[in-house]
Amino acid sequence: MIPSMTLFWRDLRRAWGSGAMWLPIVFFMLVATAFPFGVGPDGQLLSRTGGGMLWVAALLASLMPIDRLIRPDKESGVLDQLAVRGFADESIAAIKIAAHAISFGLPLLIALLPASVLLAQDGARLGLVALGLSIAIPALASLAVMSAALTAHMKSNSALGGLLLLPLAIPLLIFGAGMLDPAGRGAIKLLMATSLLLTVIGPFAAGAALRALRE
Repeated sequence: MIPSMTLFWRDLRRAWGSGAMWLPIVFFMLVATAFPFGVGPDGQLLSRTGGGMLWVAALLASLMPIDRLIRPDKESGVLDQLAVRGFADESIAAIKIAAHAISFGLPLLIALLPASVLLAQDGARLGLVALGLSIAIPALASLAVMSAALTAHMKSNSALGGLLLLPLAIPLLIFGAGMLDPAGRGAIKLLMATSLLLTVIGPFAAGAALRALRE
């Protein structure tokens, strides 16, 4: 238990201590800033489309740091040392998913407030987006770690390679945006089910990819 928590806190400190790890949040805010210039100053149009754009920005932002989730530990031999000490690859993946969910998710939810103002989202829609993203963040982190594990052997363009898993996130986007529709009452249940499924699958898929790196 103690080594697992040590690994978790190490990943968390590395994430928050690295200036590059804040790039996804900067990207998220840049999208929220640039989108009104693209669609014009129509407040009603921004209100209708802004929530969906926040979901798209959050989804893409979650995949931006994947080249720093697994590859540094692979290149420094940390993954080999953990394997020698008896750490299961699935446990390593689960720890990294939890650390990424917190290090990325908390700043994202904080940035959501000014971003929603820029996109003319009222309090009710902001609450729905925040609730939906809170549900989806573990799944987004799971997809990011899966992408990182699958592309850790790539010397470049790992973020581009991570887009291969982007179709798995489309249901999150559909159900998350569906929550904003007054008629989409069942969307939150589907979002919860999809997020739970991806979060559960993530450690096993990423763990298998980590084992493949050592073969």
